[in-house]
Amino acid sequence: MNGNTASSTQLLRQINSDALLRFALQEQVFTAGEAMAVTGLTRATVLGVCDGLVAAGWLEEVDGSPAESGTHKGRPARRYQLRESAGVVVGLDAGETHFTTIVADLRGRELGTRRRNIDSHVLGRAGRGAGARELIDLTLRDIGRAPDDVLLTVVGVPAPIDANGMSPEGEFWQLMNSGFASHLHGMVVVENDANLAAVAEGAHEPSANQATLLTGERFGAGLIVDGRLLRGPRGGAGEMRFLDVLSASKLVPDEGGADGFGALARKWARSRIRSYSGDTVLRQLPEGEINAEDVFRAAREGDSFAADIIARLGARLARIAVVLSSLLDIERVVIAGGISRAIEPVLDHARSLLPGDSGLPLPALVASTLGAEVVVKGAIESALTRVRREPNAFLPRAARS
Repeated sequence: MNGNTASSTQLLRQINSDALLRFALQEQVFTAGEAMAVTGLTRATVLGVCDGLVAAGWLEEVDGSPAESGTHKGRPARRYQLRESAGVVVGLDAGETHFTTIVADLRGRELGTRRRNIDSHVLGRAGRGAGARELIDLTLRDIGRAPDDVLLTVVGVPAPIDANGMSPEGEFWQLMNSGFASHLHGMVVVENDANLAAVAEGAHEPSANQATLLTGERFGAGLIVDGRLLRGPRGGAGEMRFLDVLSASKLVPDEGGADGFGALARKWARSRIRSYSGDTVLRQLPEGEINAEDVFRAAREGDSFAADIIARLGARLARIAVVLSSLLDIERVVIAGGISRAIEPVLDHARSLLPGDSGLPLPALVASTLGAEVVVKGAIESALTRVRREPNAFLPRAARS
């Protein structure tokens, strides 16, 4: 056999193996006949590939069942399933003030989760990396798994990320993108947190043209246009820097730059409560301790001071929605993050301000139902997508030992 023939044969085996693994990752127990029907491979090829995947640690053969249709009478069908110990994937939301991690099996079932509040500016880059590893190790220990079981870790960070996992120069961005690959187990992929939120929302409720606004302390957008996630050459798509430009230029009345709704609700309440002449329940709190949750709660109770802040947030959101819709023809704008569960009053006001007589289609404004875990859930979805797309790039522990 010459070199070209050997290479072609090896490539064909790889293609067949990937096709069967993708099928196995979506199924529970399956037979050779069922795999043939989906992959188009012959019985001999399926059985040969399955034997190879059993040896590699991906699959395991399970007890026989009644005879498979088309086999010799009385011969039990050979049945296979994904080996539970083949490996796990890890998602990590590595925010500025918190870490949240989820460990999931290769079918996407969540096996364990942990969350920890942090101070990134105290930890520094090395401390963030070490802290992430410690939290993931504890979560693995919770579920009886070892670090070597991790096939892929996807990390979401509040910074622009290019196709190579790098962030632009800048003290904050370099702190957030803390060199996690040198600290964590298995293959590591770093992604922008708003992009991962968009991935999670797309898996939860698919839309080909959608902006996911991740808002809390800062504003970031994950943009899906024509079914594709926009990134840009330096990872800057969706960074919402135009808000900083508008705020600085005073061309459009917009306070706060790229601050998120949580930060703005807190800042506006604290800075204006002294000059407010009316009654407000927020005066019952120490001025320096008013937070966004207090403002939203007061607004629900009919507090006029808090309601004014909600209205201003709604006006800001309406402007942002019109910009995104005009530039990108976005059909849906999803507000995501921990604040999403309280955001409906802001959405209501924003909807009332959208221009109904412009002749242009306006985006639907909706709140995410994934809460504060939207980024880490997107990280898990991203990890599973990568494994399913090219499973043989990730070797199970059995094949590495």
